[in-house]
Amino acid sequence: QALVGMEVAGLVKVQHGHGTVLTGVGGENLARLLRDRADDMADIMEARDALESRLAALAAVRRTEADLAAIDASLVFMAEQIERGERGVEGDERFHAAVTAAGHSPLLERLMTEISELIRRTRVRSLEKPNRPARSLADHRELADAIRQGDPQRAAAAMSEHIALVSDVVDATKA
Repeated sequence: QALVGMEVAGLVKVQHGHGTVLTGVGGENLARLLRDRADDMADIMEARDALESRLAALAAVRRTEADLAAIDASLVFMAEQIERGERGVEGDERFHAAVTAAGHSPLLERLMTEISELIRRTRVRSLEKPNRPARSLADHRELADAIRQGDPQRAAAAMSEHIALVSDVVDATKA
Protein backbone atom coordinates (compact mmCIF):
# COMPACT_ATOMS: atom_id res chain seq x y z
CA GLN A 1 0.00 0.00 0.00
CA ALA A 2 2.83 2.38 0.80
CA LEU A 3 4.49 1.66 -2.54
CA VAL A 4 1.20 2.23 -4.37
CA GLY A 5 0.89 5.61 -2.68
CA MET A 6 4.44 6.51 -3.63
CA GLU A 7 3.81 5.37 -7.19
CA VAL A 8 0.72 7.59 -7.40
CA ALA A 9 2.80 10.48 -6.06
CA GLY A 10 5.35 9.83 -8.81
CA LEU A 11 8.17 8.96 -6.44
CA VAL A 12 8.67 5.34 -7.52
CA LYS A 13 7.84 3.15 -10.47
CA VAL A 14 6.83 -0.45 -9.91
CA GLN A 15 8.28 -2.66 -12.62
CA HIS A 16 6.67 -6.07 -12.40
CA GLY A 17 9.29 -8.75 -12.40
CA HIS A 18 12.04 -6.20 -11.67
CA GLY A 19 10.99 -4.53 -8.42
CA THR A 20 10.52 -0.92 -7.49
CA VAL A 21 12.79 1.92 -8.57
CA LEU A 22 13.00 5.60 -7.75
CA THR A 23 11.70 7.75 -10.59
CA GLY A 24 14.50 10.25 -10.40
CA VAL A 25 12.82 12.72 -8.09
CA GLY A 26 15.12 13.65 -5.28
CA GLY A 27 14.92 12.37 -1.75
CA GLU A 28 13.93 15.85 -0.69
CA ASN A 29 10.61 15.37 -2.52
CA LEU A 30 10.02 12.11 -0.71
CA ALA A 31 10.90 13.72 2.60
CA ARG A 32 8.52 16.61 1.86
CA LEU A 33 5.70 14.20 1.02
CA LEU A 34 6.24 12.36 4.28
CA ARG A 35 6.44 15.58 6.31
CA ASP A 36 3.17 16.69 4.72
CA ARG A 37 1.60 13.48 6.06
CA ALA A 38 3.25 13.75 9.49
CA ASP A 39 0.00 14.66 11.22
CA ASP A 40 -1.76 11.58 9.89
CA MET A 41 -0.34 8.93 12.19
CA ALA A 42 -2.67 6.29 10.75
CA ASP A 43 -1.01 6.79 7.35
CA ILE A 44 2.44 6.62 8.95
CA MET A 45 1.60 3.38 10.76
CA GLU A 46 0.14 1.90 7.57
CA ALA A 47 3.32 2.74 5.67
CA ARG A 48 5.40 1.39 8.51
CA ASP A 49 3.50 -1.91 8.50
CA ALA A 50 3.87 -2.28 4.73
CA LEU A 51 7.59 -1.48 4.77
CA GLU A 52 8.67 -3.25 7.93
CA SER A 53 6.65 -6.40 7.33
CA ARG A 54 8.28 -6.75 3.93
CA LEU A 55 11.72 -6.00 5.39
CA ALA A 56 11.19 -8.66 8.07
CA ALA A 57 10.37 -11.23 5.39
CA LEU A 58 13.43 -10.22 3.39
CA ALA A 59 15.59 -10.37 6.52
CA ALA A 60 14.50 -13.95 7.12
CA VAL A 61 15.80 -14.86 3.66
CA ARG A 62 18.81 -12.54 3.29
CA ARG A 63 20.24 -12.18 6.80
CA THR A 64 23.87 -12.87 7.45
CA GLU A 65 25.54 -13.97 10.67
CA ALA A 66 26.59 -10.35 11.20
CA ASP A 67 22.96 -9.26 10.79
CA LEU A 68 21.84 -11.82 13.37
CA ALA A 69 24.54 -10.60 15.75
CA ALA A 70 23.30 -7.01 15.37
CA ILE A 71 19.70 -8.09 15.98
CA ASP A 72 20.78 -10.06 19.08
CA ALA A 73 22.84 -7.13 20.39
CA SER A 74 19.86 -4.81 20.04
CA LEU A 75 17.70 -7.25 22.04
CA VAL A 76 20.30 -7.39 24.82
CA PHE A 77 20.56 -3.59 24.83
CA MET A 78 16.78 -3.14 25.03
CA ALA A 79 16.50 -5.73 27.82
CA GLU A 80 19.20 -3.90 29.79
CA GLN A 81 17.36 -0.60 29.34
CA ILE A 82 14.11 -2.12 30.59
CA GLU A 83 15.88 -3.75 33.58
CA ARG A 84 17.14 -0.27 34.54
CA GLY A 85 13.57 1.01 34.50
CA GLU A 86 13.88 2.79 31.17
CA ARG A 87 11.36 2.49 28.35
CA GLY A 88 13.79 0.95 25.88
CA VAL A 89 13.33 3.51 23.11
CA GLU A 90 16.93 3.35 21.90
CA GLY A 91 16.96 -0.44 22.04
CA ASP A 92 13.70 -0.52 20.09
CA GLU A 93 15.19 1.78 17.45
CA ARG A 94 18.33 -0.36 17.24
CA PHE A 95 16.25 -3.50 16.79
CA HIS A 96 14.14 -2.12 13.96
CA ALA A 97 17.25 -0.65 12.31
CA ALA A 98 18.99 -4.04 12.52
CA VAL A 99 16.01 -5.81 10.94
CA THR A 100 15.89 -3.16 8.22
CA ALA A 101 19.60 -3.62 7.51
CA ALA A 102 19.20 -7.42 7.46
CA GLY A 103 16.65 -7.06 4.66
CA HIS A 104 19.44 -5.86 2.37
CA SER A 105 17.08 -3.66 0.35
CA PRO A 106 18.63 -0.22 -0.23
CA LEU A 107 15.38 1.39 -1.42
CA LEU A 108 13.30 0.10 1.49
CA GLU A 109 16.08 1.06 3.89
CA ARG A 110 16.11 4.58 2.46
CA LEU A 111 12.33 4.83 2.81
CA MET A 112 12.59 3.73 6.45
CA THR A 113 15.25 6.37 7.05
CA GLU A 114 12.96 9.01 5.58
CA ILE A 115 10.13 8.20 7.99
CA SER A 116 12.29 7.39 11.02
CA GLU A 117 11.53 10.64 12.85
CA LEU A 118 7.80 10.17 12.28
CA ILE A 119 8.04 6.60 13.58
CA ARG A 120 10.00 7.82 16.61
CA ARG A 121 7.00 9.87 17.74
CA THR A 122 4.79 6.78 17.79
CA ARG A 123 7.55 4.65 19.34
CA VAL A 124 7.99 7.00 22.29
CA ARG A 125 4.24 7.19 22.90
CA SER A 126 3.83 3.43 22.68
CA LEU A 127 6.68 2.65 25.06
CA GLU A 128 5.20 5.02 27.64
CA LYS A 129 2.25 2.65 28.11
CA PRO A 130 2.29 0.38 31.16
CA ASN A 131 3.98 -2.98 30.51
CA ARG A 132 4.60 -2.01 26.87
CA PRO A 133 8.42 -2.13 26.95
CA ALA A 134 8.38 -5.77 28.12
CA ARG A 135 5.68 -6.67 25.59
CA SER A 136 7.61 -5.00 22.75
CA LEU A 137 10.76 -6.85 23.77
CA ALA A 138 8.85 -10.15 23.71
CA ASP A 139 7.51 -9.29 20.23
CA HIS A 140 11.04 -8.47 19.09
CA ARG A 141 12.34 -11.79 20.37
CA GLU A 142 9.60 -13.65 18.48
CA LEU A 143 10.45 -11.76 15.30
CA ALA A 144 14.18 -12.37 15.77
CA ASP A 145 13.51 -16.10 16.11
CA ALA A 146 11.50 -16.13 12.86
CA ILE A 147 14.35 -14.32 11.09
CA ARG A 148 16.94 -16.69 12.57
CA GLN A 149 14.86 -19.69 11.45
CA GLY A 150 14.67 -18.29 7.92
CA ASP A 151 10.86 -18.17 7.92
CA PRO A 152 9.74 -15.13 5.88
CA GLN A 153 5.99 -15.68 6.39
CA ARG A 154 6.35 -15.97 10.14
CA ALA A 155 8.70 -12.96 10.23
CA ALA A 156 6.28 -10.79 8.25
CA ALA A 157 3.34 -11.89 10.42
CA ALA A 158 5.30 -11.22 13.63
CA MET A 159 6.23 -7.74 12.43
CA SER A 160 2.69 -6.97 11.33
CA GLU A 161 1.32 -8.12 14.70
CA HIS A 162 3.90 -5.97 16.48
CA ILE A 163 2.99 -2.90 14.41
CA ALA A 164 -0.70 -3.56 15.14
CA LEU A 165 0.09 -3.60 18.86
CA VAL A 166 1.96 -0.30 18.79
CA SER A 167 -0.62 1.29 16.50
CA ASP A 168 -2.85 1.89 19.50
CA VAL A 169 -1.07 5.24 19.84
CA VAL A 170 -2.72 6.51 16.65
CA ASP A 171 -5.99 7.38 18.35
CA ALA A 172 -4.07 9.03 21.18
CA THR A 173 -2.20 11.27 18.72
CA LYS A 174 -5.49 12.64 17.36
CA ALA A 175 -6.69 13.69 20.81
